[in-house]
Amino acid sequence: MSDESFNWHDFLRRWQDEWVPHPDAEGEESATPLGEPGADATAIVAAEKHLGVRLPPSYREFLAASDGWVVEQPAAIHRLGGAADIQWFGDPHAMTALYEERLGEEPSAEEVLLAGMWRRALRLETESDASHALLDPGDLDEDGEWALYVYKGWSGEVPDRHPSFRAYMEAMYRGFHSERAGSPAFVNATTRAQDARVESARRLVLRGRYEEAVPLLEEARSFGRPGGRALLDQMGHLMAPGTSPDYGFLAADPRCLPEVLPVQALPSARGEWRPGGDDHWLGTMTARGVPREALETVLSSLRDGTHRYAPPGPWGRAVAEARESARWGPTDAAWRILREALPLWEAPGPSLIAPVGLLADPLLGVLVTPERGREILATPRAGESGPAPEPVPDLDPPGLVWLTEAVAHQQSFDGFRCVWVEGADPARLPALIGEEGAELSGPVDARTTSWRAPRPHQREGVELWEDRAVVAVGRTAEAWAFAFDGYASARLSPMFRSPVAAASASGRAVAVWCDPWRRSPGGRTGAFHLSVAEDGEELCSLTVRGAEAECSGALPEALDPARLFRPEDRAEEGVRRALRALHTALGLSLPRLALTRSRLRTFTTRSWTRAPREGEGHAYLRFERHRP
Repeated sequence: MSDESFNWHDFLRRWQDEWVPHPDAEGEESATPLGEPGADATAIVAAEKHLGVRLPPSYREFLAASDGWVVEQPAAIHRLGGAADIQWFGDPHAMTALYEERLGEEPSAEEVLLAGMWRRALRLETESDASHALLDPGDLDEDGEWALYVYKGWSGEVPDRHPSFRAYMEAMYRGFHSERAGSPAFVNATTRAQDARVESARRLVLRGRYEEAVPLLEEARSFGRPGGRALLDQMGHLMAPGTSPDYGFLAADPRCLPEVLPVQALPSARGEWRPGGDDHWLGTMTARGVPREALETVLSSLRDGTHRYAPPGPWGRAVAEARESARWGPTDAAWRILREALPLWEAPGPSLIAPVGLLADPLLGVLVTPERGREILATPRAGESGPAPEPVPDLDPPGLVWLTEAVAHQQSFDGFRCVWVEGADPARLPALIGEEGAELSGPVDARTTSWRAPRPHQREGVELWEDRAVVAVGRTAEAWAFAFDGYASARLSPMFRSPVAAASASGRAVAVWCDPWRRSPGGRTGAFHLSVAEDGEELCSLTVRGAEAECSGALPEALDPARLFRPEDRAEEGVRRALRALHTALGLSLPRLALTRSRLRTFTTRSWTRAPREGEGHAYLRFERHRP
């Protein structure tokens, strides 16, 4: 780290001028001298002759400026000695053998360097908390600088590495600032310069130039400036929406509270384990100045799914419109509404740089992927101008084939059944195919709702042979209303009764049931059903079981089973062809994000099976686990 512009005298003088006692210290004078007069060239050369080695450049320059220094690092190094105090470490604690045992068969170059460091390093500290500052001549760079390791003997941790002595001292200076940054009285030229960098970075972020702002904010955060951390936390949260950052005192700012507090409460609302549970979190936030009543209200609304992100103004109206779209399934359309309105977002306070409140909304939060989070950050907003970013591609794939594909971090469907009604209002579906008195629920996790739904034997007035499904309701991008069940384990029964006739009372309806196809000792098992109806009458149907196909009515040519389910192909390929054909011929699709990660409304359908006829048998099996 050779840099002729770096001046040790100026650096150390600034440190001395800014020095105040550590917050935990008592009775120290503010004028405590941190250094000593610089060592002359003769003393430095004598030390090198004694050691038998030339010292690295930045350490020699330091000694010439100050022959020792009070670092005052809490719980580690307190004082660095001068030229006459430098000694070879000599590995008095036999650390070499310990680290060599850990090398393994293919150690990295860094691991090998660290294992050999203990015997060849110079020891610099004269006062410490069972810790050592070790300069390693075996770990040097192209400028002749030696790496400096800080080993905290009481911690059991691997030593902290700094690429040079100067890098170590600069880190200690930043640490000195960080430890005192919480004090309103700790104001000096450095704190003012770092706060100015935060303000410049904030403007850059609001102009969409967030990548340029990151180095400024990271430097400010390293000096403990609260503004640097607050902005980086927001940016990091948007780029990794599943994380749970601590927004500190920003949640207590009344201007920012509606945006930040729900996001801060999400981990507790989800039931994520935290030491002390709700009481600890409530106490922490109350101590920061957030009213307890507001905390309890937010927690309750997040847990019961009633929380709504509702900012004011034009941005708020766009949020409401996007939520209306998302609640029926078209999440890409909802995102496009938000994307278009992002420039209208106004910062409620100077410390807020983005609409992070979106992340806590039960319907809109799942729309914000890491890529879309970067799109938010790259969009000029809050009155600032700049070029708009390239739009992130839509998340929902077209058609239906995605139902057969496993996607990372997405729910996959082993089997499914669905009814589509062309041009219908999704709210009408309970009246068309719902059980008596069926009504739409609020937005819920359809998978959990289906799993928890009572079974026929648990419901009064429901026959054991009945197969009433809890379905998720929505609308496709092509304006078909749908009722989807991909969460139950029901199989296509010989007593299956298609719901399409009832569903088509006011237009065309399509039903598809896909059982998973598997190989068994007796051949291929599985089933696929398709039926189409219009104006209350079934027009055609196709049922494929194993290698057998049954048809009725005039199937569209694209749905000819001979074209779809070929004997030479795997059965799964036939299902994929059928799903592709349904998209091509009828325009059927389903929204992946809404069905796998979001919340949709649900209702319970009429039975998908008819009553057993005379001579037909029917069995209902129930399995329970009993512990001895």
